[in-house]
Amino acid sequence: MILHRNIGSRWSDEAGTDFRVWAPYCEKVELQIVSPDSRRIETKREPRGYFSASVPDLGPGTRYFYILNGDKERPDPASRCQPLDVHGPSEVIDPRYNWQDKVWPGVLLEDYILYELHVGTFTPEGTFDAIVPRLDALVDLGVTVIELMPVAQFPGSRNWGYDGVYPFAAQTSYGGYQGLRRLVDACHAKGLGIILDVVYNHLGPEGAYLSEFGPYFTDRYETPWGRGVNFDGPLSDEVRIYWIENALEWISGFHFDGLRLDAIHAILDFSVEPFLGDLASAVAQCAKKLNRRVNLIAESDRNDPKVVCGSQQGGFGLDAVWNDGFHHALHTQLTGERDGYYADYQGLPDLVKAFREGFIYTGQFSPYRQRRHGASSVPLAARQFVVFTQNHDQIGNRALGDRLCHQVNLEARKLSAATVLLSPFIPLLFMGEEYGERAPFTFFVSHLDPDLCEAVRQGRRKEFADFKWNVEIPDPVSEETFLKSKLNEALKETGEHKVLYAFYKELIWLRKSMPSLRHLSKKTLEVFSYENKSSLVIKRWTGDSQALILLHFGQSSQTLSLPFPAGEWRKVLDSAEERWLGPGSKIPELVISYNEISLELTPLSVVVLGRTLEESWPYMVLDF
Repeated sequence: MILHRNIGSRWSDEAGTDFRVWAPYCEKVELQIVSPDSRRIETKREPRGYFSASVPDLGPGTRYFYILNGDKERPDPASRCQPLDVHGPSEVIDPRYNWQDKVWPGVLLEDYILYELHVGTFTPEGTFDAIVPRLDALVDLGVTVIELMPVAQFPGSRNWGYDGVYPFAAQTSYGGYQGLRRLVDACHAKGLGIILDVVYNHLGPEGAYLSEFGPYFTDRYETPWGRGVNFDGPLSDEVRIYWIENALEWISGFHFDGLRLDAIHAILDFSVEPFLGDLASAVAQCAKKLNRRVNLIAESDRNDPKVVCGSQQGGFGLDAVWNDGFHHALHTQLTGERDGYYADYQGLPDLVKAFREGFIYTGQFSPYRQRRHGASSVPLAARQFVVFTQNHDQIGNRALGDRLCHQVNLEARKLSAATVLLSPFIPLLFMGEEYGERAPFTFFVSHLDPDLCEAVRQGRRKEFADFKWNVEIPDPVSEETFLKSKLNEALKETGEHKVLYAFYKELIWLRKSMPSLRHLSKKTLEVFSYENKSSLVIKRWTGDSQALILLHFGQSSQTLSLPFPAGEWRKVLDSAEERWLGPGSKIPELVISYNEISLELTPLSVVVLGRTLEESWPYMVLDF
């Protein structure tokens, strides 16, 4: 397949601006220049439904529409800039930028510590440039890769980003393509990777004119957001090229280190060579050419190991997948919630399976879905799973957008953080979680169509039918709803927020510094459940380094009698210590084991013990 059609508008010093658009539905396409002057230019028909024009005297800043069949005035489907919102003209951009990251190698997947943020609410200004001064704080925390929620142009100035309708255009109200380049370059200068959340399963409901140009969508498949994208029907080759060019634009043109692919379970594609496989192959070729590490991370609710298996195993070849089941099991254990999809989860037993295998549902019957769900993930590597205790969906798709800090106390939040950050999987933090941000993260939009705004209000009410949340849902259209979701970073310097931040920082430092915790493998891990005492014990090791992680989810103190490996174990972390605002530790600094040991765990606590093999007694080693 030819992967490059050079769609959109492209300017160069030598040739001026070339325009190319795919419009197989049209008999005639004209280029309407809006500024710096007003004129209409004929385009040339090309094979496979493309139209093009070369205009030597036009450059960056030129604003234009396409005229379809002599009457419909529409922006460019591959617009790089929409200065007057989604219904206004497209603008030719200047591709030149003095990148300072020419030797940036990217980040190894096993070194990913992800930090998901929403540009509009992360700072008071809500722009790309406003994030740059905050990068030092993220480096200090220990984050290695930022994950931006979608930034493709959406209507208005307030949106989660999943209503984008111009996939190639960076949101103007955030600072557009210039601000985004500066942010990516600044991240790399600080040693931070940065990946972008992209939406290839649908477009937003307002300003989406692609279907007037060609068969970008199909009536054969329905998604939660409308018609499915045409990845396997007539003329789908060019649809695939459109989206693949988009991915390559973010990676090569904006230097992103990878992409998070939204809801790939809504990409309905029954072709022999699926789109996602083509995408993975194209991105791998691009990364090789750039001599840079690039990763593709999928969101999928199918628990399908094929997502990250190679093509020889019948898979798509993506690098990692979000593991929602890990979150659901942890959430039910901490909060006791059993409504909606949480009805499928039992807490501790599920966490044991998650640590051992990855997916929790691997083919058994799901009461919530009323069918069997998932397949075995035993062969998959630990680094192929992304786990979290909070993210935009699990907070924002609650009626009030309440965070974990609104549901459980400080001890439980420390425990949840340790469960994620001391796991052998890729951890993801959601902005503000590290210091216990109190602002909610609610759903918000700023559609320009009043009828669409009302439809969104009604849709949000229906969405919570499976949950017993008897509350008034914040108006998603109100600017106040959006403003209340903005972070208050000053909290990080006060009270328990400051302590929680230090605790997250300590967990990340342990993950990076202890070889047994840094080594991501399910094969060098054992996990045991003491359900009658609401506790998990996890042993991790590599080479000479060993770690024992004790996670106690009970509401009262418990004494665990454990068959400990013999030798001296040093306490490296105890969330019950007073420096973490805990009730006081019951664990000595040095734990000496002969063949069994008893440890008293305080409510909702985590203890980490570590040693190297020279500290053990080989003649008395007793394993679990």
